[in-house]
Amino acid sequence: MTPDFLCIGSVLWDMIGRSARPMRLGADVPGIITRLPGGVAMNIAMTLARRGQRPALLSAIGADAEGDALIAQASALGLETRYLWRSPTLPTDRYMAIEDDSGLIAAIADAHSLEAAGDAILQPLADGRLGSAGAPYAGRIALDGNLTEALLAGIARSPLFAAAHLHVAPASPGKAERLRPLMRHPRATLYVNLEEAGILCGQPLTSSREGALALLQAGATRVLVTDGPRDSTDARAGSAPLTRAARAVRVARVTGAGDTFMAAHMVAEALGATPAEALARAQDAAASHVAGETV
Repeated sequence: MTPDFLCIGSVLWDMIGRSARPMRLGADVPGIITRLPGGVAMNIAMTLARRGQRPALLSAIGADAEGDALIAQASALGLETRYLWRSPTLPTDRYMAIEDDSGLIAAIADAHSLEAAGDAILQPLADGRLGSAGAPYAGRIALDGNLTEALLAGIARSPLFAAAHLHVAPASPGKAERLRPLMRHPRATLYVNLEEAGILCGQPLTSSREGALALLQAGATRVLVTDGPRDSTDARAGSAPLTRAARAVRVARVTGAGDTFMAAHMVAEALGATPAEALARAQDAAASHVAGETV
């Protein structure tokens, strides 16, 4: 059965340490440490599955015990894992974050195995399982910025992606510049926060609306820019931008909020929602995620 969506990028273990107390540099406080399936591609796929979709993962997973456990959890959540590339020598990737009562303090993403795998993870799009150069995959694809800049640039030019709808997220501000090759792709939608928009535009930005317009001026075809608890803007070339205020919630978690926003927006559009409806559903999903509600 053909998947509803492909999620290409990081699939790893999230190690999240959270304290209900405020923290400062060097703080040592009580809290809770959890291990959960994570990574941008994984977070998006899980949200898609919770919304009744059939997503497939394309990523690199180590042929180790951590990889076996991660695949077992992904399969139990309803994600298609048959297309994952497994390495006998590379370990399963990990992400570690520290959060306090105000949100994210710091994080480290160890996605070295995904980067080392390169285009090996894309083989199902070339060998006929999901598509080929002569009959490229024509569905919706979520791409994340944990892929290397060289691989993202190759995807921007590749005939394997010529018919797909690309939904692209940078993974973090530190990886935002990797998206430059995809900015001008005619079938790409970029999902970035205000800081990431500023990095891509090479200038400070003060609002999601300003960020969206600046990205269009820089050559992007369509963008969605979020500004934390304030608002988000959906803008595309040739149309007036749409800005909507975010719903205020008490912060319970922040890791994965942007991925939840993107996945909810993708599903809404795939089901025929208007731009205003899709933006509202994406913001509500992200707010529920931050509040610790099931989305």
